[in-house]
Amino acid sequence: MTNALTTAAAGFGTGLSLIVAIGAQNALVLRQGVRREAVLAVVVICALSDAVLIALGVAGVGAVVVAWPSALAVVSLVGGVFLIVYGVLAARRAFRPSALHPQNAPSGAKRGAVLACLAMTWLNPHVYLDTVFLLGSVAADRGPLRWTFGLGAILASVCWFAALGFGARLLSGVLARPSSWRVLDGLVAAMMIGLGTRLVLTA
Repeated sequence: MTNALTTAAAGFGTGLSLIVAIGAQNALVLRQGVRREAVLAVVVICALSDAVLIALGVAGVGAVVVAWPSALAVVSLVGGVFLIVYGVLAARRAFRPSALHPQNAPSGAKRGAVLACLAMTWLNPHVYLDTVFLLGSVAADRGPLRWTFGLGAILASVCWFAALGFGARLLSGVLARPSSWRVLDGLVAAMMIGLGTRLVLTA
């Protein structure tokens, strides 16, 4: 019992250390959380996607994927292009910021957020590297307790995305001014375009 709890805690800590790093997915969850648009859907998509990918990694799928390196190159190229496009849109918002009015969200904003979240998650090769490959390899060293390690990592993902998405509304007062959104979208644009360019160049 003690070994299982220790292993689960190790999985939680390892998963959290990989997820907390600011990236494209976290930036999207933060933005939706602040705007209070499709927060539950975005959090569920991110957490559920991570759970599926972590499970695949623990099951050893990563070793199989390595046999087809061209597949990862294709994902890198497509994901890179998507991130660049998203970054350009964020840059355009930065030049034309608006105040935060969640209750006046335009029609189709929630659907767009869900689609962007799905693309940001499944077209981002870094997600595969962190979950399927890295967490999967670490879990493999746990032997018969590898699934306990995986469950700990999945729990970390659920806790992080829930805290980020629903806790972001605490920043709504700060981001009620257009100038604040200019800074946030500017940072998001720089991050997305930078990551996307790197992925395209290394594909």
